[in-house]
Amino acid sequence: MSTPLSDLSRHPIVQAPMAGGASCPELVGAVCEAGALGFLAGGYKTAGGLYQEIKQVRALTGRPFGVNLFMPPSGQPADPGALEVYRHQLAGEAGWYETALGDPEQGGRDDAYDAKLAILLDDPVPVVSFTFGCPDRDALDAFHRAGSFTIVTVTSVDEARTAERAGAGAVCVQGIEAGGHQGTYRDDPADGPSAGSGAGLLPLLTEVRESVRLPIVATGGIMRGRQIAAVLAAGADAAQLGTAFLVCPESGAHPLHKRAMIDPLFTRTELTRAFSGRPARGLVNRFMREHGPYAPAGYPEIHHLTAPLRKAAATAGDPQGMALWAGQGHRLARDLPAGRLVEVLAAELDTALSDPAHRSAS
Repeated sequence: MSTPLSDLSRHPIVQAPMAGGASCPELVGAVCEAGALGFLAGGYKTAGGLYQEIKQVRALTGRPFGVNLFMPPSGQPADPGALEVYRHQLAGEAGWYETALGDPEQGGRDDAYDAKLAILLDDPVPVVSFTFGCPDRDALDAFHRAGSFTIVTVTSVDEARTAERAGAGAVCVQGIEAGGHQGTYRDDPADGPSAGSGAGLLPLLTEVRESVRLPIVATGGIMRGRQIAAVLAAGADAAQLGTAFLVCPESGAHPLHKRAMIDPLFTRTELTRAFSGRPARGLVNRFMREHGPYAPAGYPEIHHLTAPLRKAAATAGDPQGMALWAGQGHRLARDLPAGRLVEVLAAELDTALSDPAHRSAS
């Protein structure tokens, strides 16, 4: 049997799994040791690489932690014609950074999902979460029998109901404010290049709370303890924060990415398909402005296509060509050690919960 969500950590605070390096073992270990729930991001890693990181986390903490997996795309592969047009669009970037564009077919489309699933069932971790879709009941039941609590990311009431029917232990309700990829089950090309039609966290949280009986983790733009109190009052059981932890010294995010969070040059965020072919929120930079309007729906093909460009931009020290994923609250980021940040958030939460105005509102 798996451990209930409320028993997994001392504080109702979850460090979001941030694929691409930010959610490294050092960050996860520090978060867990401070009494919150840390998450490794399984996305973009090999199965073997993920297993090595799990072992590193276990060496850093004996407390519960989680691993997040990307569900394989359920739709058709990207349209070859649209991919070719976008490849031509990016030719100037390849020349500027003196690197070849990536192979859209490199690494396949499933992110080694089956191999990672096998590792997590063979050597279970306390929590497993899923993004970009919902596993079937057989998979979720297998994790339950293995003792792993399961969480499925949802961006709508329909997705939450699907997760509940499939046997998920909880849902992570993701508002449009969240940094990084939107965890929608299906990316509809008809939504347009910005794909910005999602719901804000508080309205969505309320709708989901009134539609399913599962525990809820709320995420999207949360940077302060008072915001955690707000989502708890609205029906969540815990709050998940990503951007807040991205700037911590333990985070594996690139230094340029960390500095950009509070750089006055970057004034806003937008959803874009420019870097990965899937809607993701990041700081608006040159690459996003120039290519976002033309990027087709095509994940993970476009992720592979742009990977060398993003790497070359980082090597050149050019944040204008990097994917600077960030939530809408990025200006509130605090450069604190992860453990200290958990302590500060918990103290802010306690203060908010003891406020008579909050008690009367809830």
